[in-house]
Amino acid sequence: MAAIRSNLGMRLPQSLKRGFATTACRLEIRSVDQLPGRITPRYNNAATSSLLALEWPEPPRNVLIVPKLYAPKVIKSAVEFVKHVNAEYPNINFIFEHRVASTIHDSLPFPIYTSEPTHFPAKIDLVATLGGDGTILRAASLFSLHTSVPPILSFSMGTLGFLGEWKFEEYKRAWREVYMSGSRVAVSDLQGPHTQAANGRHGYDEDTLKNGWAGFKGRSMGATRTSKILLRHRLKVGVYDANGININEHLMPTSTAALHQPLPPVPPAVKELSKSGAPVIPDLHAINELVIHRGPNPHLAIVDVYVGNRFFTEAVADGILISTPTGSTAYSLSAGGTIIHPLTKSMLLTPICARTLSFRHLCLPLNKKVVLKVSKKNRGRELEVSIDGKRRAGVTIGMEIRVTGEVVAPDATGKWAGGVPCVIRSSGQGDEGDDDDGWVVGLNERLKFNYPVG
Repeated sequence: MAAIRSNLGMRLPQSLKRGFATTACRLEIRSVDQLPGRITPRYNNAATSSLLALEWPEPPRNVLIVPKLYAPKVIKSAVEFVKHVNAEYPNINFIFEHRVASTIHDSLPFPIYTSEPTHFPAKIDLVATLGGDGTILRAASLFSLHTSVPPILSFSMGTLGFLGEWKFEEYKRAWREVYMSGSRVAVSDLQGPHTQAANGRHGYDEDTLKNGWAGFKGRSMGATRTSKILLRHRLKVGVYDANGININEHLMPTSTAALHQPLPPVPPAVKELSKSGAPVIPDLHAINELVIHRGPNPHLAIVDVYVGNRFFTEAVADGILISTPTGSTAYSLSAGGTIIHPLTKSMLLTPICARTLSFRHLCLPLNKKVVLKVSKKNRGRELEVSIDGKRRAGVTIGMEIRVTGEVVAPDATGKWAGGVPCVIRSSGQGDEGDDDDGWVVGLNERLKFNYPVG
């Protein structure tokens, strides 16, 4: 043992030779229970944009890093990103899912944090994803039982990346912008050399010093330069058994990075109470779509569809999709559904390979209730329910799925509630046109929209 210690000591540079206790602490994986509670930002209306402006009341501290799984290059990039943030922006705590934490912690010279994903909503200030659209869905699924989701800063490192806003090469700028958004530390030139733009003390006040941004001179956005936020509304889903009882709390999580069989999700610690005083079962939220489909069964699914409490049709098809505008460019598009702009408050009902060719997709108002009931004509066969691409439950005759759109709007105090806040990449050319830049580019470049054949 002494020889091993001696050899280790010879290999380490003199600057890294530290006591065993110190080294163990630096490479420690800690519990998120040790971290302070979540900091919730505000989203303000912008005068020249239909997007919202991100404003932190104080610097965010707890950041969840969600890299693409089974991708060593992405893990390497995640290490690079985390090391940069740790070096330039102290007091940031980095949180990972269990499996990722065990893989990555030996590469980082400081402690990281992890826990069961059910504890994340109370602790996470900001989420950074590195991967494709599936990675963003995985991150959003960690908050599927909650109405409040932290801002998501996404780096496109996947196959399609329609939802990914930033190239990884821009991570320094992207992080600075989202971290300093609303800091009120003045800079005169966002595009110029940042260390020169904020050398002066103008714009500093006592509140700023107390809030903790004063130590980041030259990296701020300034009082009027804020990150743009697109609140992507979700679907609210309730799965009910044959007795009309909501079984959401017993369904499988939408996604997980763990190897073992995941446990049922833990509902929010503080439950909303109904008028009768009984706890309200939380809705499941889907950012892309809900699908009820025949699964491995060779026969078509038969589903009774109700819209606004009225019988609409008996659907005989491989399945039925209900998607958000965000999900309109995913499974729904492949099934023949139309493309909807993410700022449009609507949801899309799309049949999957319907037996009747006249059964076309249907665009509905966001507040319209849709109920999917398993028809008795299925003769006892189980249909599968998937949310955002992951199987959640099997449903049989007498069970039903109730779907409504999530309302994303400010309350009486001006605080926005609901939705998945995504940090939108600015074009750098002012506010005009920023709303549509990423969406239009995505259609043209990623979907090859209206490209000629041949």
